[in-house]
Amino acid sequence: MGDVKNYVDVLVYGSAIVDFICYVDRLPKAGETIRGHKFENGFGGKGANQCVAAARLGSKCALIAKVGTDTWGEKYLENLQKEGVNTRHVKMCVGQSTGIAQIAVSNDGENNIIIVTGANDCLEASDVKEAEYLFDSAKVLLCQLETSAVGTLEALKRFKGTSVLNAAPAMANTPKELLQAATILCVNETEAALMTQAEDIKTLEQAKLAAMKLMEMGASTVIITLGSQGAVYCEKSDPEKFYHVPGQKVDKVVDTTGAGDAFLGALAYHMAKYPGKPLHQHIGYANLQASYSVQFPGTQSSFPNAQSALPTCPEFPYQSI
Repeated sequence: MGDVKNYVDVLVYGSAIVDFICYVDRLPKAGETIRGHKFENGFGGKGANQCVAAARLGSKCALIAKVGTDTWGEKYLENLQKEGVNTRHVKMCVGQSTGIAQIAVSNDGENNIIIVTGANDCLEASDVKEAEYLFDSAKVLLCQLETSAVGTLEALKRFKGTSVLNAAPAMANTPKELLQAATILCVNETEAALMTQAEDIKTLEQAKLAAMKLMEMGASTVIITLGSQGAVYCEKSDPEKFYHVPGQKVDKVVDTTGAGDAFLGALAYHMAKYPGKPLHQHIGYANLQASYSVQFPGTQSSFPNAQSALPTCPEFPYQSI
């Protein structure tokens, strides 16, 4: 098992999913069969991805998750341990298969994803109680919505430090309790549009309006990631002000799969390591690491480590919108 000491920087309650990735010239249309040119499999799931992303940068991390009693479950545990993640509370569910994701990635780096959650559906509120000592010691908690919302809510309510809810996959009617329980709500432009019933979010002004709506819905502090444009955020301490943190220029995008998880893992790492820094500095660092990940294929395989990670800038730029 992983390190069982009672101290972690980043605690993640969430999913562990095996990725089956097909690389194609373009994404298929409805009902269309196309030929791919490469196939790979790897380790994914938003929870495990974010945990590995933070661990690679240097955080001491623990994951609370479920895998199946199959070969993929065994391989996943081995992979997490290799990444230095505390796996004491990554449990194998008897009679369940490990969650899988079917991913298509086009030549321009875009993707579509179908997940079959499998053993992830076994993650429950009782798993929070079993890992109480981790909730007492961690600096930052990361949660997502690939597992039961009931368990996620319990995790957020139990944690007293800085918690981040990545509301993905997005819910059209996200329970207000979930939004209120997290310190920070982080979603991408597509998820924000679904949650706020906006037609589209492409501009900074549209992102600002969505962030405003999410705060009205119960969120305290909101971050909306916008891919290459960076991110827009607003904080509960000053809800009338909205800010934009620019993204990092990338010459060639290879694969955007997992870029959001690279962002969140880096965000948690930076918040745990530099708790006194303002939010735009944490977001700027997270943008930097996400920009690194899109230049390489795969999900966890594309995440930077402490040696390859782009360094913290003295001051990341940001502007009021």
